[in-house]
Amino acid sequence: MTAQNGPVALVIGAGDATGGAIARRFAAGGYTAVMTRRPRNIEQLEALAGVIGAAGGKAHAFGIDAREEAEMVPFIERVEAEIGPIEVAVFNIGANVRFGITDTTSRVYRKVWEMGAFAGFLTGREAARHMLPRGRGTIIFTGATASVRGGEGYAAFAGAKHALRALAQSMARELGPKGIHVAHAVIDGAIDTAFIRENFPDRYSLKAQDGVLQPDDIAEAYWMLHRQPPSAWSFELDLRPWIEQW
Repeated sequence: MTAQNGPVALVIGAGDATGGAIARRFAAGGYTAVMTRRPRNIEQLEALAGVIGAAGGKAHAFGIDAREEAEMVPFIERVEAEIGPIEVAVFNIGANVRFGITDTTSRVYRKVWEMGAFAGFLTGREAARHMLPRGRGTIIFTGATASVRGGEGYAAFAGAKHALRALAQSMARELGPKGIHVAHAVIDGAIDTAFIRENFPDRYSLKAQDGVLQPDDIAEAYWMLHRQPPSAWSFELDLRPWIEQW
């Protein structure tokens, strides 16, 4: 099979909130959305692909463990060969956990790092390999408050997110002169999700006052990053509700 669907927006970690909204936004903009989640969540991802298709867009769902090099390398090759050139790659895996330092096992720390940092490295490296010969492309990494500030109980999460930010900085400096825009988004605040609604009802009640980040608004910011002209590229973009203290 040869690529025939036009430019691809690859979203690694297309969950029910931010990642799904990013996929929908790029599909609405004419890109074929290629979305991944862990294999156990493939049914939800296929449902999202159906929603995008019903709206007139193109989407493909894949169950991939982004931590596994043996899966990621052939997957990216397959996308390029069978679906289309990856013009945008978004790494959106969260890996947010909270444990006191003495309760943080080596297994937890390693797993969070693999999900939040190593998988980002694999995504960025493989996307860059295909973008470089074309001399264009956008790679966006989703960060968090923990990307720039460690907090009590977040040693593992902050370690992974700090590492991801450092990766993004290094890639931006290396790839920017070669035509590839690398950006890092700091998502600083509660996002409108079922988790926030169920576990932080007081915070969620501020949704009507724009006190909770809306996934569609985050997605619009990512679209803007991709559309920026090279004369005014952003590396880091902070997104937070007005209510957030920073």
